[in-house]
Amino acid sequence: MPGRPGMLPPLPEKMPAKAEPGKPLYARKPPQRQRPVADKREMEGERKLHPTRQRPGAGGRGAAAVIAPPEPRPPRDVQITEGIKIRELAEKLDVRAKDLLKTLMDRGVFASINQALDVPTATQIAEAFNGVVSVVSFEEEMVLEVAKEETKENLKPRPPVVTVMGHVDHGKTSLLDAIREADVAAGEAGGITQHIGAYKVMVGDRAVVFVDTPGHEAFTRMRARGAKVTDIVVLVVAADDGVMPQTKEALDHARAANVPIVVAVNKIDKPEAQPERVKRQLADLNLLPAEWGGDTEFIEVSAKNKTGIPKLLETLLLLADLRELKANPDAPGTGTVLESRVDKGRGPVATILVQNGTVRSGDFFIVGSVFGKVRALFDDRGRTTKEATPSTPVEVLGLQGIPDAGDNFQVTDEAKARHIVDFRQAKERDAAMARSSGGRITLDQLHEQMKAGEVKELGVIIKADVQGSVEVLSEMLPKLSTDQVKLKIIGSGVGAVTENDVLLASASGAIIIAFGIRPDRKAAELAQREHVEIRPHTIIYEVSDEIQKAMEGLLEPVVQETYLGRAEVRNTFRVKGAGTIAGCYVVDGVLKRESQVRVLRDEAVIYTSKLSSLKRFKDDASEVRTGFECGVGIANFNDVKVGDILECFQVTKLSAAEAAAQSGGPAARK
Repeated sequence: MPGRPGMLPPLPEKMPAKAEPGKPLYARKPPQRQRPVADKREMEGERKLHPTRQRPGAGGRGAAAVIAPPEPRPPRDVQITEGIKIRELAEKLDVRAKDLLKTLMDRGVFASINQALDVPTATQIAEAFNGVVSVVSFEEEMVLEVAKEETKENLKPRPPVVTVMGHVDHGKTSLLDAIREADVAAGEAGGITQHIGAYKVMVGDRAVVFVDTPGHEAFTRMRARGAKVTDIVVLVVAADDGVMPQTKEALDHARAANVPIVVAVNKIDKPEAQPERVKRQLADLNLLPAEWGGDTEFIEVSAKNKTGIPKLLETLLLLADLRELKANPDAPGTGTVLESRVDKGRGPVATILVQNGTVRSGDFFIVGSVFGKVRALFDDRGRTTKEATPSTPVEVLGLQGIPDAGDNFQVTDEAKARHIVDFRQAKERDAAMARSSGGRITLDQLHEQMKAGEVKELGVIIKADVQGSVEVLSEMLPKLSTDQVKLKIIGSGVGAVTENDVLLASASGAIIIAFGIRPDRKAAELAQREHVEIRPHTIIYEVSDEIQKAMEGLLEPVVQETYLGRAEVRNTFRVKGAGTIAGCYVVDGVLKRESQVRVLRDEAVIYTSKLSSLKRFKDDASEVRTGFECGVGIANFNDVKVGDILECFQVTKLSAAEAAAQSGGPAARK
């Protein structure tokens, strides 16, 4: 029955049991698991990351966990090149780049992942990560990479490279002329080779590359360079002259290069020739002829009469076959710079000998600290070619600077080449700044010099037609210094004498030596105004002789050169019986009959002779002045080309006193 409003609800039918005495009314919840303290959590984490095996007999679960130290890195061979980036070094060491950056930061070096490292720093970092370091140049690394991919199928036979060496004026170039059937020696100053020349000669269906080196004592470095790139050395000895100092030096270079030697006994057509004496002299130098039981072939030749040359070529090809000379023409091109120069119309030009791979037009390359792209290739006869295979001498256009002779030439990708060149140029700048700052003297040193007595210093600026001549003169001239006079090279370079050279000479009181080149017109006029002396030369020993005599005060009668005028070749004509006649326009001064004349091509002297004929229209003329046209014949020279400059001058001999009086020097004042 429902209750009334306001009444309590009815009681349940079953009441809960009463709690027993001494027991809680409700059951307590089980206590929560206690969280481990910090030390225990760390131990558990370490145990999970670095599990360790428990030693038998060690304590039970309550024993402390043993944390193993990190295992040392195994030694790793690492090749380091100059300018290696941190990212590349990390890949070679197989570590994270940020670990290398942290190590550098600990040493006080802040760097980015793409920053280049110098070799000492990279070596220290690699050794810190247990790296076994070997340092190689960029070119050596490329060669090693190519060598890994080479197989016997890739290697193809290549022509031998034969270097011709010997004493000065023993007939090396004339012998090459006889082999090439081309007249090279006639175009050289004094008949002496001043540069390395490389030529490819066909012998039947096979090719032989000849490298001609200078014989004069000043060209030691050039001979060493020729020996470095060669497969066979031909040692030329004159039968009438015998073994001379540079013959011994050439023999030493050939032995150092560890290449076979063939002796060519030249000039046997002369009545005073003694080929047996040459054999005895070389036998004393441990070079025994094959007929005496030795292993060196001696071949008697005459470059003038062209005798013995077929036997010489046959011997060279036989030696080449025994050496089994091979190269991989499919690899990126590598080679050596034989010579470099600045060409007025073409810019920097390098003569290289390709030693492996193939160089093609459009290839990017690195040579020393110079970057370039092959714009054009010219063979040894001046013809354009699209590619150069192994053992081929070529002229390369497209360099951004002048490389040093002897530098390695390497074809590579553009980005890598630019990176290496930038790094090398930065190192060169730092070295140049260190040298210039080291050349300054302190007041104490100046006082010591003043107490010791006045030491005169002769400044010299060297300008030459090729880099090899600059190197030789820069090495040779300082050796001429005496106790009274010291020679100092103020500057040097390749190319014509410019106004900047004259200004430098004027500021430093130096003289300019122009070797194989002429100053341009503005530079010559500036030199005259500034009273700067420009001494033109074409033969190496004349430079040293003149400076040595000047320093000793033993100058012979002075040969004074008087400039007359210059004319530009506008056209050329072949006249029967008279050779080539140059149609000229006189741009400055006057041309006089029987005067001396220089033929200038791209500001370089290519021939010096005298005017054999001078005509206005059909009439002979004694002289032709500025603004007039004329026909000019040059004695013994027919290779005149349109655009050449003819420079006329007169030569008079004066005594040293007369020359000093004319120039208003000390002799005049006395």
